[in-house]
Amino acid sequence: MGDQSEFVSQKFILMVLIFQALCWQPSFSAHLPFILLHGVNSQCTNNRPTSYMKRLTQWSGANGSCLEIGNGTWSSWFIPLDKQVEEACNKVKGMKELANGYNIVGISQGNLVGRGIVEFCEGSPPVNNLISIGAPQAGIASVPRAGGVPVITLANNILKAGVYSDYAQKRFAPSGYTKLPKNIKGYLKNCKFLPKLNNERPNDRNPDYKKRLTSLNNLVLIIHENETVIKPKESSWFGYYEDGNKKKILQPRETKLYIEDWIGLKTLDKAGRVKFIKVGGPHVQMLDDDIKKYVIPYLQDKRR
Repeated sequence: MGDQSEFVSQKFILMVLIFQALCWQPSFSAHLPFILLHGVNSQCTNNRPTSYMKRLTQWSGANGSCLEIGNGTWSSWFIPLDKQVEEACNKVKGMKELANGYNIVGISQGNLVGRGIVEFCEGSPPVNNLISIGAPQAGIASVPRAGGVPVITLANNILKAGVYSDYAQKRFAPSGYTKLPKNIKGYLKNCKFLPKLNNERPNDRNPDYKKRLTSLNNLVLIIHENETVIKPKESSWFGYYEDGNKKKILQPRETKLYIEDWIGLKTLDKAGRVKFIKVGGPHVQMLDDDIKKYVIPYLQDKRR
């Protein structure tokens, strides 16, 4: 009788342990995980990234992480983008949960870091979908002024040397994607980040960047109708001012970047893998219904 009682007791304990093991898997998701990359003048603990993370994880059922670069807000302004991409690259390589693939959601400047991961980060986990919210994909025509007195004061001091000076390029992140339409020569010669990311230099185009970007399953480009930060707003779709002309805006399929397929945008588009999406509202602000319609479906791909 004692042996039978002990057997029943052990069986019960085993069942409890199995039940607990099953219950301790709440973080597992059938969907690919994602990372969120916030914009300039922000950090992962700020309201907007926190709000996005909460909604994206809840509505998609996917596990997500906000990937911080440096110390957050200050670093977003003053660490050059090539260094930001390098740090992000090392971080995603070390995240075991991303090993079988993941999605990227980028907010504003964070999209350039995200695309930098795709194009520059050798040996990193495969990126499935890149979801770009209010990004300066083709650059901005004027340097942003925001972030409070300390940021503005330091930025102004740095920019006294000129936006394309080596001094500014090494110290002020937005200088790396400032594209002055009437100084394209200076931009191509001295801007350190975006000309490389967009394969714009005629004698220095890297086919690997195109190969890596075209490996994406989807490139989702979201533009805001009432955009006031990204100028021109068409930059969020890779549209931009015509060289030398700050009045004429070329739509994405009219640019040389697209026509000559420098980074594979045309290739992706012809395959139906570029989603040009327009939403209402100002810079990077999206209604819940728009997030559910235009973002969530691209976070629900099943694990491979």
